Amino acid sequence: MKSPTHSNSRTLGMPTLAQVAERAGVSTITASRALRGVATVGADLAERVRAAADELGYVANPAARLLASARSTSVVVLVPSLSNQLFVEPLEAIHEVMRPRGIEVLIGDYHYCRDEEERLVRNYLPHRPMGMLLTGFDHTEATRHLLAASRMPCVHMMELSDAPGIASVGFSQQAAGEAAARHLLQQGRKRLAYVAAQLDPRVMQRGEGFRRALLAAGVYDPALELLHPLPSSIGLGCQLFRELLQRHPDVDGIFFCNDDLAHGALFEAQRSGLAVPGRVAMVGFNDLPASAHTVPRLSSIHTPRTEVGREAANLLLKMLDGRPATPSIDLGFELRVRESS
Repeated sequence: MKSPTHSNSRTLGMPTLAQVAERAGVSTITASRALRGVATVGADLAERVRAAADELGYVANPAARLLASARSTSVVVLVPSLSNQLFVEPLEAIHEVMRPRGIEVLIGDYHYCRDEEERLVRNYLPHRPMGMLLTGFDHTEATRHLLAASRMPCVHMMELSDAPGIASVGFSQQAAGEAAARHLLQQGRKRLAYVAAQLDPRVMQRGEGFRRALLAAGVYDPALELLHPLPSSIGLGCQLFRELLQRHPDVDGIFFCNDDLAHGALFEAQRSGLAVPGRVAMVGFNDLPASAHTVPRLSSIHTPRTEVGREAANLLLKMLDGRPATPSIDLGFELRVRESS
């Protein structure tokens, strides 16, 4: 007689994977692979298995799969914001790489909060993910310890590190800031401002590079750094542009930490009748799709967001497979000069 605490899919009346396989006329292993989207399962066969699962109302039990295999079939991706479209492109690329391998992508949004990222790491680690993709290096000490103790393969995105044992895919944020400054200087601009919001580590690194180039040229003025902790937005760009010009009407060039701030500044310049780039030149960052269509068209640092996601996912797969892998992949950036500068 079974223990009173014993339960399984049959006693609960829930359809099992074996029943799905039987209805589809395949083995249980094939049914499992088909439902996980493994690329080696033919399209017709996969469709037959999915149809059988739909007919039976079968829902996979990830906990049972984990117990059976002693490892999960998922990777975790942690990003600072799902409302920020900058992270949508790398997430899509990661899915495209992982899907053919039958690997599920679990996404955590920590809202630019290190403590929230730590909480997510603590919550995900007991599920034994295959690996983790993280955004940048700004972690709590506890998060660093947890990741190191887990010995789980991790890849950091958007930034670079040459530290031993650290895998990273991205580009130099400082070098991008320097490139923006050099471009404005080459246009003959002397009173150059850095306008930034959100103020995460990557934003501050861009500012550091911008400052370094201005110091080298002998034109740096700390009063021309306008930093705001609120999330970057078009509305905030309007506000900060007004404040900057009210305080420093002689500013003739601005580097914005994100394109949405620059878009807002362009709108405000039009309302105020200020000529861009005649009166003030502008350079943005990230080269959002709309930047090629603003009036005037916005010069911006183009960042390889899709490529970062794709290469980070491929690097993680190499680590999981035990294949040789380049620990740090610099994808670079491109300054796309348009009408605003």
